Amino acid sequence: MPVLGLDTSNYTTSAAVFDGAEGKNVGRLLDVRPGELGLRQSEALFQHVKHLPGLLEQLAGDGFLGSFQAAGASTRPRAVEGSYMPCFLAGESQGRGIASALGIPFYAHSHQQGHLAAAAWSAGKLELLDAPFLAWHLSGGTTELLLVKPEGVTVTAEILGGTSDISAGQLIDRTGVLLGLQFPAGKALDVLSAQADTCHEPRVKLKDLMFSLSGMENQVKALAEKGEPPANIARFALEAVCGVVLRATQEAQRQYPGLPVLCSGGVASNTQLRAKLTTQCGALFAKPEFSTDNAMGTAILTWRALAAEGR
Repeated sequence: MPVLGLDTSNYTTSAAVFDGAEGKNVGRLLDVRPGELGLRQSEALFQHVKHLPGLLEQLAGDGFLGSFQAAGASTRPRAVEGSYMPCFLAGESQGRGIASALGIPFYAHSHQQGHLAAAAWSAGKLELLDAPFLAWHLSGGTTELLLVKPEGVTVTAEILGGTSDISAGQLIDRTGVLLGLQFPAGKALDVLSAQADTCHEPRVKLKDLMFSLSGMENQVKALAEKGEPPANIARFALEAVCGVVLRATQEAQRQYPGLPVLCSGGVASNTQLRAKLTTQCGALFAKPEFSTDNAMGTAILTWRALAAEGR
């Protein structure tokens, strides 16, 4: 009973097929000009419309687009009232069109729900979706510590903490672009930081599971103006993120004892963050390829919805 999932986020166009056990995801990063920090929604939407047919052709060429029984798409950033972003219209419109043409059901999900489902499946713990757990959604636009609870075949997420201003991904990407790296800069900054010979200690204040990272961005700029080696600046930015996320996770575990911790989103692929939270908090992580934006979680939730209806 294979199903199709589509996701058209701010960063990546992706399509996936899932059959209840195995799946295949294909994706393509949106093209961003060197030195820029992202795209306008109109440009992102245009690129998604161009990319999706090629990704579907790739799935078909690999033998994954057979007689799928349902289609689903991420239609908004979060599953809350008023959550909207135009780029998701590309996946939703094509998903609905495919479903109508084939006479199969269409299921709408949020981008965040898809991240959580992909992370749970990739970590080999899909059963996490059936009981409460703590989760981080760490990406270019979101840094949220969540209390996740099951709701039918999907999940709801209550924000417990996170950033009050810029996201972890924004700090990382802005630092990377400042140092001459290509946007999005997460992987390159991770590699560069490994060459650091010292680290200026970042001091991020944590209060009620909330924290601010804009001050860290100002300090990154100050270090660059003083001529600090790029590798040391990269390490400073990543240590700022990893340190405060670790402290917030430990505090949340004290407040909600016994709940597992799942980490999703592109920033969750950072090697330093994975090492700290795995060893000190027992956190679970998606495989790196399913930490970044992907359609696999959307396909998984679509399969669960179809199975629940007994189709």
